[in-house]
Amino acid sequence: MATILVVDDELGIRALLSEILADEGHTIELAENAAQARACRERMRPDLVLLDIWMPDVDGITLLKEWGATALLTMPVIMMSGHGTIDTAVEATKFGAMAFLEKPITLQKLLRAVEQGLAKPAARNAAQPNSPHQNGEGGLTVEAAMTGGAMLPATPLMLGPQAEQSFDLDRPLREARDAFEKSYFEFHLAQENGSMTRVAEKTGLERTHLYRKLKQLGVDLSRNKRGGP
Repeated sequence: MATILVVDDELGIRALLSEILADEGHTIELAENAAQARACRERMRPDLVLLDIWMPDVDGITLLKEWGATALLTMPVIMMSGHGTIDTAVEATKFGAMAFLEKPITLQKLLRAVEQGLAKPAARNAAQPNSPHQNGEGGLTVEAAMTGGAMLPATPLMLGPQAEQSFDLDRPLREARDAFEKSYFEFHLAQENGSMTRVAEKTGLERTHLYRKLKQLGVDLSRNKRGGP
């Protein structure tokens, strides 16, 4: 099991995340501000950090940049916010965060993000200000992608063991995000042989929401139906 640092200025959130992750067998350290987070990072070198964006002393994005600039971003960082926007999600991934979770965080999304974070190598090559499109290891989680993480690196994004897709970044953010989301859902539909139930479960979306999203993106559902071509 891993050592996880939870950084949030709200006592209730720290306690809840600590309880959930401790039940999963992890060792949890808590910090309520950036100063405590710095001290914990230096003392214990966590395997993963859950970092709130809005804090009273130094915000999470600033702390993330600081760790990246001083070669201390040697662990995966998952950003959290109850007031997040596409811009904050893009900024977080740009400076090395591997995921962005919007509060209130569901149990399923939390555990999935933590599992994915611990399975990935640390983002040792976090972007510096002169490389605005770099995103740590270049990967995006579902949460990051759905909240604007389509600010993708120029290199092709690997969607599966033998599948890759490159994206044209020289266009508006919304168009780039839609292109990524369409490829993302087409990939999972193909993987699940057109099963909307399994795709909904895998992506963390309600089935009705998923169906509306696919129609909005222009995904051809007939192509992935079971027994189809």
